[in-house]
Amino acid sequence: MAEYWFDSHDGLRLYSRVYAAAAADAPVVLCLHGLMRNSRDFGELALRLAARYRVIVPDVRGRGFSARDPNFNNYQIPVYLQDVLTLLAGLGAARVSIIGTSMGGLMAMLLATTQPKLVSRIVLNDVGPEVDPRGLERIRGYAGRAAPVRSWPEAAAQVRADYESAWPNLSDARWDEIARLSYRANAQGVPEVDADPLIREPLRNTSAAAPDLWPFWGALAHVPTLAIRGAHSDILSAATLQRMQRTKPDLEVLTVANRGHAPLLDEPECVAAIERFLAGA
Repeated sequence: MAEYWFDSHDGLRLYSRVYAAAAADAPVVLCLHGLMRNSRDFGELALRLAARYRVIVPDVRGRGFSARDPNFNNYQIPVYLQDVLTLLAGLGAARVSIIGTSMGGLMAMLLATTQPKLVSRIVLNDVGPEVDPRGLERIRGYAGRAAPVRSWPEAAAQVRADYESAWPNLSDARWDEIARLSYRANAQGVPEVDADPLIREPLRNTSAAAPDLWPFWGALAHVPTLAIRGAHSDILSAATLQRMQRTKPDLEVLTVANRGHAPLLDEPECVAAIERFLAGA
């Protein structure tokens, strides 16, 4: 894995992980994380895919190693898309498959619609053209509002409190791993959430936080798409997924048992479905 740093159009220093495939001309996979998440979520999957693909995994501005924006109004999908296009241009990636979790899936749909020559296929992880209002309210309740913690065990307990309903039956060791994907130690060695708490501010605008993408869905008719849904998701409802299938009959679908929003993508059925889907490119 290599680190790639680049400057955004408005002068922020941004970060991406790049996993090089053995073949110089390998197809490219772009992985886009969720709202309060970062590139480390895709660590295991990216390593696995790198056997066949060049895998690009950015930290969206305000998350991970990417700089925090002094203007929180820039924490919006159109700005993130500009950053992604700058990243791909800098890396010479002219054609990509995208795996997008939650917010990353919204970004994937918009990129596929607005940059049809860029996007070859997309994997939507627990998101669709319509966001269930129940899930949006839940996210508003915790995004950027985590109480300070003093230790890694406290960080693990906090992330478990937020996500255990979505990810039941995980081991204590796995919760510790997820804490280290979600937090980063500060200069004093104390874990802090690895995302700017001000990301929550634009969530007040529902149309920006959860845009209605049904008008764009038809434009994806010729884009091969795999939709993954947690069986208990409160972001991608069963009714929305059914409508997606009705209006795009070639949509591939995987429903993951014992998962809410969003599947971790380490589930064996997810890994198998993603590998099979990407191999069809």
